[in-house]
Amino acid sequence: MYENAQQEEFALLVAVDTGDYDVEISLAELAQLADTAEIATVAWVTQKRADYDKSTCIGSGKLEEIKAYVDTGEVNLVIFDHELSATQIRNLEKACGVAVIDRTMLILDIFAQHARTREGRLQVELAQHRYLLPRLAGMGESLSRLGGGGGGGAGARRGKGETKLELNRRHIRRHIRNLEEQLEKLESRRELLRKRRKKDGVTTVAIVGYTNVGKSTLLNALTDAGVLAEDKLFATLDPTARSLTLPDGRTVMLIDTVGLVRRLPHHLVEAFKSTLEEALYADLILNVCDISNPEYTEQAEVTNRLLEDLGVGDTIVLTVLNKADQNPSPPLTVGKQTILISAREKTGLEQLLERIAMLLEPSQKRMRLLIPYEKGALIAKIREEGKVLEQEYREDGTELDALVDRKLFDAVHPYVL
Repeated sequence: MYENAQQEEFALLVAVDTGDYDVEISLAELAQLADTAEIATVAWVTQKRADYDKSTCIGSGKLEEIKAYVDTGEVNLVIFDHELSATQIRNLEKACGVAVIDRTMLILDIFAQHARTREGRLQVELAQHRYLLPRLAGMGESLSRLGGGGGGGAGARRGKGETKLELNRRHIRRHIRNLEEQLEKLESRRELLRKRRKKDGVTTVAIVGYTNVGKSTLLNALTDAGVLAEDKLFATLDPTARSLTLPDGRTVMLIDTVGLVRRLPHHLVEAFKSTLEEALYADLILNVCDISNPEYTEQAEVTNRLLEDLGVGDTIVLTVLNKADQNPSPPLTVGKQTILISAREKTGLEQLLERIAMLLEPSQKRMRLLIPYEKGALIAKIREEGKVLEQEYREDGTELDALVDRKLFDAVHPYVL
C-alpha cells in the first residue's frame, strides 16, 4: 500500500510515442488502471520521439509542460506509461516536486491491494522487490509506494566501506531468495494437487483472458462461486476453483486465473507464472474476450501469445466472446472453437456447457486389453468405473474389450493390445 493511501490522488498521465504501439489506447488503459487504484486522472500528455530520453524519458519542453500542470495544484502525482529507470525517477521527481511512478509500479500497487491468498501476496511482494532492486539508487518519493527499500536501522551493523545502499541491496536480495523459496514450496504443493487430480481422473477447464473481460462473472454464473466481480482491472488476482457439472453428467474443475493487460512486464508474468500455469495443465482453456470492446481481437491475441510463452501447445482453446448484450452487432465468426455469450445476462451458457462437453476428451474410451492374472484388481476397477463388453481367458492373462474410465488410462496403458 502507498504511504499516502489516505490522501486523494490526482494524476497526470504521460506517454512517449515512439511508434511501437498505439499510445492513445494504452493511455486509456492506464487511466483504467489508475481508477482501479482509486487515483483520479486529470489529464494526459504525449510526445512523439524516436526514443526515450535517458535522463527524464521525455524532452525538456514537455517536462516544462508537466511542471506547469503540477504548479496549478491540480495534480499531485505523475504516472508514466513506460518503465522508468532509477535515474529517470530521481530527475523527474526533482524537477516536478511530486511523486513520479510508472505503469509497472501502478500495477504492483493494484496487485498488492487485491491479492488475498498467501501465495498471491508472496507473488506480489516478490515482483515488488525484483522491480525495486535495480532502482534503489534513484528512487525518492516513489520508494514508499513499494513499501520501502528494506534494511532500515541496519546502519549500525554496516561493515567497513559498506554504504547503506549496499546494505539495502543485500537485504532485498536475501528477501527475494526467501520469497522464492516460499513460493517454490507452495508450487510443489500445487504440483502435488495437480498430480492427484490427474490420478483421480479430474478434468480441468481453465478460464484465461484479459483483465475485466468478465472471467469472474462467468465463473459465478456457471458455478455460483460468489467471487468478487467488479468493473475494474485486476479485481481478482488469486485463482479460484469450482466444480462444474456438464450436460452429459460429467463433473469438471473450473479454474479462474489472473487477468492480463497490454505490455505486462516480463517479471510480473514470471511472478504469477505458478498461477497462470493452471492453464498449462488444463484439459481445455476458455479464452474469454470482451466483445463490447473494440480492441477485443487484440486482447485475445495478448492471451494467445502468453499461452504460447507458457508452452500450452496442443491444448484445445475455446474462444468465449462475452458481453454480447453490450454489443448490438456481434461478429458472425462463431464456430466450433468460438462461442457467443453474456455471463451477466446468463445467455448462451447452455450452449457453452454443451460446447465444453463436446471439446473435452470423452470420459470413457473403448479399449482392447490383455491384463495379467496377477492384476485382477485392475479388472475389478475397470468394471467398477466403466464397463466390460467382452472377456476371454488366455494363457498369459485376461483379454478384455472394455469401456475404460479416463482415470484409469495411465494404469491400463501397458496392457493395450
